[in-house]
Amino acid sequence: MSEAEPDTASSARAGQPAGAARSAAPLSSAALEARLLDESDLGNGYLRKPEPPSMHDNVTVVGCPALSKLGGHTATDGSLTFPRKAKADFTYGGGNSDVSEELYSGRASKLSDGIGRIFNAMTGCHTYQVVAGGTSIDMASQKLTAPHELGDEQWSQLLTFSTSGQSTVMKQTAIRDGSVLLIVSGAPTLVDRHLDKALTKATATS
Repeated sequence: MSEAEPDTASSARAGQPAGAARSAAPLSSAALEARLLDESDLGNGYLRKPEPPSMHDNVTVVGCPALSKLGGHTATDGSLTFPRKAKADFTYGGGNSDVSEELYSGRASKLSDGIGRIFNAMTGCHTYQVVAGGTSIDMASQKLTAPHELGDEQWSQLLTFSTSGQSTVMKQTAIRDGSVLLIVSGAPTLVDRHLDKALTKATATS
């Protein structure tokens, strides 16, 4: 399957000429951790969740060869395998809604290629199945228009997970700004509410 071009910003950030190349040294995982949103950034009603155990080795994708080639971790949460990374998961409103933030750092071209391949695979197969630990989950994906005013490159999608007669909708938006890649996932309203704030903190220069 040929890869579609990612959504890209039409110009560089304010104060820079369009097309100007920006480069920055990759940040360490510790530095990324300090740039994650926390409860004080999010506001009342948010609680941080412990990281769940990995199920990547027990995940099989049915009906989407391109996604299957990328591995189980991609099929379940769209995560990347870059060594410089940090992640935080939160519940909101007594556990009724979730939102998570992931930060990665590396060469801009590698970040762009990695996240682009994942989003192209996930949105290229509009429906497929994920079998995790013996449970079959029906998946549906829809490519969304990303916020072009944020960062250098943007990707966004809407995922619907259906199992046992119940469905959950998750929005996932990724923004690459220089050598930092931000991914915010969760309830669509929470992703929209905190995306700009997350990018501001992730790319702060001091």
